[in-house]
Formats: sequence, C-alpha cells, structure tokens
Amino acid sequence: MHHIDVSIEQDVFDANNKLAHKNYHTLKDNGIRAFDLLGAIGSGKTALIENLVPELKNKKIRSGAIAGDVWGDDDFKRIVATGIPAVNANTGKECHLDAHLVEHAIESLPLDEIDVLFIENVGNMVCPTDFSLGAEKRIVVVSTTEGDDVVNKHPMMFRNGTIAVINKIDLAEFVGCDISRMEDDIHRYNPIMPIFKTNLKTGEGVPELVDEILR
Repeated sequence: MHHIDVSIEQDVFDANNKLAHKNYHTLKDNGIRAFDLLGAIGSGKTALIENLVPELKNKKIRSGAIAGDVWGDDDFKRIVATGIPAVNANTGKECHLDAHLVEHAIESLPLDEIDVLFIENVGNMVCPTDFSLGAEKRIVVVSTTEGDDVVNKHPMMFRNGTIAVINKIDLAEFVGCDISRMEDDIHRYNPIMPIFKTNLKTGEGVPELVDEILR
C-alpha cells in the first residue's frame, strides 16, 4: 500500500510540473514575467503586492495578480483596489495553489494588459514548496513577528526560493527578533539568495526589491 501511495504522489507531482511548464511558456509567449509569492498568513504577501504595483507603474510596467486563498476574497479585494487586473483563486481544502488552478486563472486574465504577474500563494510555509506554478522566480516573505527561528523551521521554502524578503523590520526590537540570525539561516540554506528587508507601512526596501525583480 505504501508503494502505491508513493507512486500516486509522484504522478501528481509529474502532472503538476507538466502544467507548470505549460503555464511558464504561455506567460513567456505573452511577454509576461511571473513571480510566485510564498509565506505564512500575515507575513505581508498582499501588502508587498500593494507596494510593488505603484513602484512598477512609475516605471511604466503594468501589473496583474492571482490571489490564492483557501477561502474568501479579502486579499483579492485589496489587490483589485490597486487598480490592476486580478483573479481570485480559492483552493477549497487545499493548502496551496497548483499549476491547474493557475492555468485557469491565467485564462481569465487580460494577458495583453500585463507585463508582470504576481501569483500570491496560500498562506502556508510547507505545502506550496513542492508545487511549481510556472513563475520564473519565487519570492519568499517572512516577518520578524514570526520569530527569528522561522527560517530554520522551514528550510525547503528557502532552498527552493529565489528572493527572500524579511518584512516588518520596524517591529523586530519589540518582538525580540534578531534579524541577523534570520539572514544567516537564509544563507545557510541558500547561499546565493538575495535578501531584502522591508517595512511595508513606509515602503522601505521596496525600490531595491523592484530592481531585483526586474533584473
């Protein structure tokens, strides 16, 4: 029985990766650069999109988004309020987006009006790691309020990520968080991962992150 379970799991991953590959080429063929945002609930993924959209707009770059959530449309409403095209993707019981859901969301977007697509994954630091969606880069968002051991508890999130964001740096001293420990842990699991420290209430760190995204 154990072997059957493993086989089915591998089939699921293989099917997902094929669809992710298709998504990647659909986006690329339409001249769209896509970024998968991963992180816990409350880490600041939606707030990051709210900060990135106007920065990109100032550079004449048009954004779009897919808001992934188990249920509801709270994040979706916040993203739509920035004035960009967006799709709400509810997973139901699943704790992550998959390439199939993203494929359908892409079909609902006006691709000719988007240069950069943000795919905000479900707030979870374990499940989304194994499921590629078709994005060219993965942005992993953690906040100081999660504790300075949060990186060490979720190594795969960083091993499979491209860009790290440490958010809520303004709160670090109040919650006893050692940001340097978080940075050391990130580079232990992914030595080449660039790290950006942000305060999304003030926009601190966002322009530097935009430069990295557009590289």
